[in-house]
Amino acid sequence: MELVAKAPTRADLAGGTLDIYPLYIFEDGGITVNAAIEVFTYVRIRVRDDGFVTISSEDTGDRMEAPSVEELDPNGPLPLLARIVRFYLRGKGMGIDLRTSSDAPPGSGLGGSSSLLISLSSALNHLTGGRYTPQEIIDIGANLEAQTIRIPTGKQDYFPAMYGGVNAIWFDVDGSRIEPLIEDEDLLRDLESRIILSYTGISRASAKTNWRMVRNYIDGREETIRNMRMIKDLALRMRDSLKRADFDSFGHLVGEEWRCRRGLARGVSNRRIERIMAAASSHGAIASKICGAGGGGCMITVVPPDKRKEVEMAMEGAGARIMDFRIARSGVEVREEG
Repeated sequence: MELVAKAPTRADLAGGTLDIYPLYIFEDGGITVNAAIEVFTYVRIRVRDDGFVTISSEDTGDRMEAPSVEELDPNGPLPLLARIVRFYLRGKGMGIDLRTSSDAPPGSGLGGSSSLLISLSSALNHLTGGRYTPQEIIDIGANLEAQTIRIPTGKQDYFPAMYGGVNAIWFDVDGSRIEPLIEDEDLLRDLESRIILSYTGISRASAKTNWRMVRNYIDGREETIRNMRMIKDLALRMRDSLKRADFDSFGHLVGEEWRCRRGLARGVSNRRIERIMAAASSHGAIASKICGAGGGGCMITVVPPDKRKEVEMAMEGAGARIMDFRIARSGVEVREEG
């Protein structure tokens, strides 16, 4: 038997970093706003009879294997995947061949590793009888990722991969919850027509940037704390604008969020990012912001629909690669083959 799973990635719209423990505790609760997008991660699992385990990534070319699940090295070339497999298959006496791939560019800032975590965890949960709920899979995934990267990790990226849609995700002392913001199909298409997704051509790693933001906050850096509180306020306002389908207000809030985010830590922006954003702005774009922690990867640009083509051409001229953008209406999918 084979299992095939896929999950969407996400474009974060506002509130990122507020999903990292313990920042949302210090700020009396956090909120992030994001949209699941049809840039997918994929998992294919073939069950073996001999207990042997192989894991391979088509994107990086990395591969690891072991005679059993228990002997998988969690510090090997694919540490997060190894930890997920070890957790869900421990004590099962089961072997698998696992292959993974992704539509997202390397270091995209679209939450690709979190999407892959959700697709793999959901497939293994299905394989072993569906013991865990979606919320439990998210909580387990956050802990496994923190074990792997050795610093605090946020949870917002898991929700669009699990559920799809355009959502606000709330974080507080009693846990996290998801709130769908737009479910009308006509409104979703209208929002899609106003967003350009592009790749800056710079791969980035979010862990170090996120840690700098957390450290600056804990160290009491006034600019970081002030900007973090402004980002929470902007996320609340963006949630309200999307619920009202006020997409003009939404565009301006994206710009305000980016201006605050640039002040959180060194390295969030750079000359190439600013050059692409300036090209978009000069041809009619309302606002742009980098997806994820910053420093590179993908960005979203909000435009009037009638300016879309003109802005795309200007961004390409400045070095960006335009990507297809469509909101994923549903989350992770798992199916059996054979």
